[in-house]
Amino acid sequence: MAEYELRQDLASLRQTYSAIAAVLEPDALGKRVQELEAQASDPKLWDDQTKAQQVTGELSRVRTKLEKITSLRSAIDDLDVLLDMSVESGDASLETEVQSEITSLRSKLDALEIETLLNGEYDSRGAVVTIRSGAGGDDATDFAEMLMRMYLRFAEKQGIKAQVLDISYAEGAGIKSATFELDAPYAYGNISVESGTHRLVRMSPFNAAGKRQTSFAAVEVVPLVETTDAVDIPDSEIRVDVFRSSGPGGQSVNTTDSAVRITHIPTGIVVSCQNEKSQLQNKVAAMRVLQSRLLEIKRQEEEAKKKQLAGDVKASWGEQMRSYVLAPYQMVKDLRTGYEVNNPDDVFDGEIDGFIQAGIRWRKQQEV
Repeated sequence: MAEYELRQDLASLRQTYSAIAAVLEPDALGKRVQELEAQASDPKLWDDQTKAQQVTGELSRVRTKLEKITSLRSAIDDLDVLLDMSVESGDASLETEVQSEITSLRSKLDALEIETLLNGEYDSRGAVVTIRSGAGGDDATDFAEMLMRMYLRFAEKQGIKAQVLDISYAEGAGIKSATFELDAPYAYGNISVESGTHRLVRMSPFNAAGKRQTSFAAVEVVPLVETTDAVDIPDSEIRVDVFRSSGPGGQSVNTTDSAVRITHIPTGIVVSCQNEKSQLQNKVAAMRVLQSRLLEIKRQEEEAKKKQLAGDVKASWGEQMRSYVLAPYQMVKDLRTGYEVNNPDDVFDGEIDGFIQAGIRWRKQQEV
């Protein structure tokens, strides 16, 4: 690639960076970090647990955002120097390195640009994801397990801490349902665009005739509850049942009744957790998921009231938000954004960044 084109690409990176910096305001972020660090160093802060959680949580988010924007500025400056060295020396390997770094930085800037769109009330939270198989028999339960692996692989690649809380295995292949936490800043803001009905079309491996089969799975994403949310659930409104944890096919993996199932009587919401070793730990984890779901219901009710007052009668999320087609051709397409790729294997291996970024932009357009 010619020097002119490389410098054009580098100028484009600087322009994108400037637009992002104008929104994030690094100087203001730096001042906020100093303020929060001063509060966090106060020995009396932890006298008020709620306030301490708020301060430390905000400090972590603001510090992370500041580190991202400052490291990108330094990387662009370094790339400028590397390009000058490449031109002066005529070293082709340096030019290749510049091209590679430009591609990498463009990807990081795109991700940070998306983050500037995540300004919803709960966007900065972690997330609780639940996947349920739908119509389609064994293909649907197998599809649900494929989706669970897809999101866990995505989390692994992004460095997001993931914890599986509960899995209900199907009698044949795959899973009936699964619930897991993604604990990282802005996990909810990103993954929430995955909520909806997912559809798989393929030549069924469970059909002796090898016919094409369509199956469905539902993905639900709610923000991870924090101690400051204070979702009060009276004991009179829940029923707690205990049972033995189990693995695929009902095989026992625990000889004690450590798994916990909590039913919220007013709403009928049922939450199970069998990941932890003790009954108490499972109850705490299950209550956290229940609170997260009740918090989401509250958010949806408030959103519905706002839309009613605004006269907005448009549906926000429809059925079959994404199709995964493996036969007779290969394609994964988001039906809301129009974003599509022709490599389903990569998608199921966690390469869903493009879908998430397109979904966030689409959601922002719907809000506007």
